[in-house]
Amino acid sequence: MKPNGRPGRWLIILPPLVFLLLFFLVPFGFAFKISFAQAAAHVPPYSDVLSVTPDRHLHLAISLANYRFLVTDELYGLAYLFSLKTAFFSTLVCLILGYPMAYAIARAPRALQGVLLLVIMLPFWTSFLLRVYALEGIIRDNGLLNTLLLHLGLIHHPLRIMRTNLAVYLGIIYSYLPFMVLPLFATLEKLDPALLEAATDLGSTPWQAFCDVTVPLSLPGVIAGSMLVFIPAVGEFVIPSLLGGPNNLMIGKVLWDEFFGNHDWPVAAAVAIAFLLLLAGPIAIYQYYNVRQLEA
Repeated sequence: MKPNGRPGRWLIILPPLVFLLLFFLVPFGFAFKISFAQAAAHVPPYSDVLSVTPDRHLHLAISLANYRFLVTDELYGLAYLFSLKTAFFSTLVCLILGYPMAYAIARAPRALQGVLLLVIMLPFWTSFLLRVYALEGIIRDNGLLNTLLLHLGLIHHPLRIMRTNLAVYLGIIYSYLPFMVLPLFATLEKLDPALLEAATDLGSTPWQAFCDVTVPLSLPGVIAGSMLVFIPAVGEFVIPSLLGGPNNLMIGKVLWDEFFGNHDWPVAAAVAIAFLLLLAGPIAIYQYYNVRQLEA
């Protein structure tokens, strides 16, 4: 073994590399190839991009029509924009709600922190689909929320929440809030209280010390939590399908319709490739700050 320990390092890195190769790069390669094909009435429902002619020559048939279709059809542009908007505001609300929660847990006594973290992680013990169905039982017209408000006399007619964009926001925030709280807690819990004491000794008020010391030092957790919420929220499919209305244009739902409704695999593959490239930037940012946080 070399002195720098590189063989041992490769033994650690190799399993995740093989996993990514088999379950990400290979499917990505198939989707990338299909995106250049044309829809065809056979199984699978697309033309051959690479084929062998009778005289044993390779024939490459590449078409950019699917990508041109994405640019010319405003449906996909609206779906991308709506998905980005929904994910952005959902992430913002998760940050507004999650930061005080993470800060309170980080400042709680050690004996109480475990209990509070258990409450945050408790939803992960149940199926994601069951949690969405449970939320549907709360916000539907005859659900728990409307029944309680009607019983208290605060409203006279049930609130229309189901099949609206509000229901989608509630579903995403409800499902992904723990992904915001946990990275924030991991960052805030490591902050040295002596820094706040030093800021107070220098004349800062508690609010100034929080803004000048706590917030800047917690930015790695803010970025990590925001990426963990934003990235899956952009491509969310289950929540818009179960809680959203017919006008909900989340790109995950559009992608499902292209694959299984229209059976247009080439267009669906082009949508998936464009969607992946759209997320490449946030993922790269998340990876950068995640490495920075680990090094610190």
